[in-house]
Amino acid sequence: MGIGGVALTWLLQREGLRAKPVKPELAGQSHSLLPKRPPNEPRAKAMISLFMQGGPSQIDLCDPKPMLDEWAGRDIPVKLKYDDAAGASAQVLPSSWKFNRHGQSGMDFSELLPGFGEIADELCLIRSMHTGVNNHGQSIHALNSGRTVSGRPSLGSWLTYGLGTESQNLPAYLVLRDPASLPVEGTWNWSAGWLPSLYQGTVVRAREPRILNLEAPANLRGGGQRNYLDFLGSLNRKHSKMHPGELDLEARIASFELAARMQTSASDAMDISGENAATKKLYGIDEDATKEYGTRCLIARRLVERGVRFVHVLTGNQFWDHHHGIKGSLPKACKKTDRPIAGLVKDLKRLGLLDSTVVHWGGEMGRLPVVQNTRNAGRDHNTYGFSMWLAGGGFKAGHIHGETDEWGHRCVRDKVNHYDYHATLLQLFGLDHDHLKYKRGGRVQSLIDGQPARVLEELLA
Repeated sequence: MGIGGVALTWLLQREGLRAKPVKPELAGQSHSLLPKRPPNEPRAKAMISLFMQGGPSQIDLCDPKPMLDEWAGRDIPVKLKYDDAAGASAQVLPSSWKFNRHGQSGMDFSELLPGFGEIADELCLIRSMHTGVNNHGQSIHALNSGRTVSGRPSLGSWLTYGLGTESQNLPAYLVLRDPASLPVEGTWNWSAGWLPSLYQGTVVRAREPRILNLEAPANLRGGGQRNYLDFLGSLNRKHSKMHPGELDLEARIASFELAARMQTSASDAMDISGENAATKKLYGIDEDATKEYGTRCLIARRLVERGVRFVHVLTGNQFWDHHHGIKGSLPKACKKTDRPIAGLVKDLKRLGLLDSTVVHWGGEMGRLPVVQNTRNAGRDHNTYGFSMWLAGGGFKAGHIHGETDEWGHRCVRDKVNHYDYHATLLQLFGLDHDHLKYKRGGRVQSLIDGQPARVLEELLA
């Protein structure tokens, strides 16, 4: 019948556990998405990650380098790390777009990002991100799951494992995919890895119906469906008692029960028809170029408003990977996303949600300061000094952190490794990166997993 499992088990568990939220423990416990009290006082309750897969060019967007204009067309006098050596050159490529300073912070943004300029004083701009692995997949894994290898739990999975969710009628972790395609690494972007599958992301389609099989067939609704779910629920409970500690079984039963509760809650959360015209305009839903992405940004706000813990808003495969034709492709990418993202930050602030919601913008890498494919100029990968920003949730507003060299290639001040970023983020959620762990096959593992992480207090308000 499309969904199964009544919420009786869930209701009993909810009544028993909500009165005393628990900290995440190692394997052996019974897993659930009930709210868990973090060991420290949290400043953030939810996160929206606006992931720009492919690698936005920091040199053309938010890290201006006048030296590139002086050396335009000449060979750069420093050693570079190329990803595609066959298409590489040493010829300096300056930005084709003008920069302006914005807000009281004086934060620089390219003319391609007027919306970012409007929210500059809300942003914590990091210009010194570093993963040091120039391939898309490995760098995605580093930023999203802590290590460069696949198969590990994603950031959203760790947060829902550590904290549960305030909403018991919606998934804790939702993925708003792009209609064009999945990004590089596909489902690994929201995988729970070796954590119980209860913590993996739930994909929301980019088109209606956004969640398939949400409604039962008309002839089975009402009493017929309730009787069926009661019966299936009793079978599930009996089966669960026969197999204690089977985490995949527990997760599957929990997902059935959640599906029953989602029949009304999910439809409501993703229906933006009740939003007023001014709000829709704020997100760019009134314009063809920004309508689709703006709709997903608005849905993301509606989800965190209803207690969802983590929302991943994705762009399509290699959308920002401009190895060639950057003069045409970069403006299109910015046009699609700039206004909706600015609208999201403004709307969260208007509703009083920004203080408790972390908004992240960035990709897995940046770009090099030299020409690639000289006949149709683009830029190669750069993971040694690139940019991303965070807003809300306790991050310092109107702050610029770190610096790259005069070419925009390597970090020269206040480097931020991916594991430093993760440790800082976990602290804002009240979690300690040294103690949020999971025991797997006799080994205790974590998001940081033994790397020399440092909480970046200088990023915090």
